[in-house]
Amino acid sequence: MITSYDYTLASLCDKAGIDVLLVGDSAGMVMLGYENTIPVTMDQMCMFTEAVSRARKDSLLVSDLPFMSYQASIEDAINNSGKLIKAGADAVKLEGGSIMAETISAIVDVGIPVMGHIGLQPQTTMLSEGYKVQGKTKDSAMKLIEDAKELEDAGVFSIALEMISHEVAQIISETVNIPVIGIGSGVNCDGQVLVVQDLLGMYDKIKPKFAKRYMNLSEDIVNSLEDYRRDVQTGQFPSKENSFSMNEEELKKLREQIGS
Repeated sequence: MITSYDYTLASLCDKAGIDVLLVGDSAGMVMLGYENTIPVTMDQMCMFTEAVSRARKDSLLVSDLPFMSYQASIEDAINNSGKLIKAGADAVKLEGGSIMAETISAIVDVGIPVMGHIGLQPQTTMLSEGYKVQGKTKDSAMKLIEDAKELEDAGVFSIALEMISHEVAQIISETVNIPVIGIGSGVNCDGQVLVVQDLLGMYDKIKPKFAKRYMNLSEDIVNSLEDYRRDVQTGQFPSKENSFSMNEEELKKLREQIGS
């Protein structure tokens, strides 16, 4: 599973055979420069979802419900889930454990598939606790296990486990009968998710421990842009190969007419 937000990178992810594309509300940080995911709107999520939906051919497309698009009422949750489906998503993802079970059931009941999300919850946990690993004590671990069971009972088809201790993530994976997708939660989940810009080394503002960099494109991109700037300043770009020519006879006529 890869988190992607735009047509160009999403098309490459799909071509690479990535099973699931997630249009995450982290787009607010990676694409729009917000400090966190809180300011992201439904209109913005629909725009990113539409872009990715145009790119994918085979990948499943899941889209995040942004902050306060589903927490206030079940009616809001259903309406906003429908907007993401209309924008091209196959399913929606929302954060929260047992407290969101009723809302999830209502969304599922109208025919919209839901992916759950427990552990670190950027829309809420980050506000109250900051960036902390979840499930490091017996009591917090039991709460996560119970949340996972309740989400399964509510009808989610999968659960994202973010920054949960790998021991607890393994227990959850062995306890529920649906796939769990890990992000910073160890190898014993059924799948893994990374933000494509993290994987490619394009986003430097935050460098989470769990995000393995397979490339360092940001350095390559900056070097290429510096080369471009230098070529323009020295007149090496555009070269003859990058330019178009006028017919010599027509150019001669033009020069005669304008007196050049």
